[in-house]
Amino acid sequence: MSETAFADDIKELGDKLVGLTLKKAKELSDYIKEAHGIEPAAGGAVMMAAPSDAPAAAPVEQTEFDVIMTSFGEKKLDVVKVVKNITGASLMDSKKLVEAVPAKIKEGASKDDAAKIKKELEEAGATVELK
Repeated sequence: MSETAFADDIKELGDKLVGLTLKKAKELSDYIKEAHGIEPAAGGAVMMAAPSDAPAAAPVEQTEFDVIMTSFGEKKLDVVKVVKNITGASLMDSKKLVEAVPAKIKEGASKDDAAKIKKELEEAGATVELK
C-alpha cells in the first residue's frame, strides 16, 4: 500500500472524526447543517447548500413519460387492439390491461413516443394521461 503525504492538521482532523461516537457524529452533522447550511447527501457524501443570493436553477425538462390509460371509453375492443399493438401482448393480456384502468400502458417513453401512443389510444376512444 502506498503512503500519501498529508498535512498534519488534516491527519489530526481525520483522526478526531474517526474517533467520534455516533451521538457526537450526529451532533456534528446537526451543527454543520445549522451553522453552515451543509447537509449530508444520501450515501454519506457532503452536499453544500447554494448561497441564498444565487439564482434559482432552471427547471429540468422531463424526458421520460408514463402513458396511463384512465378510461377505455365506449369502444373497448378498438382500445384493446391498439393496446395489443403498442405492448406486443396477447389479445387476452391486452384485454385484462384495458379492463384494469387506470393502467400503465407504456413506462419511460420518450416525449414523442408518449404523445404518439396517447394520440392512438385517444383516437380509439380511450382517455389517457402522461405522467
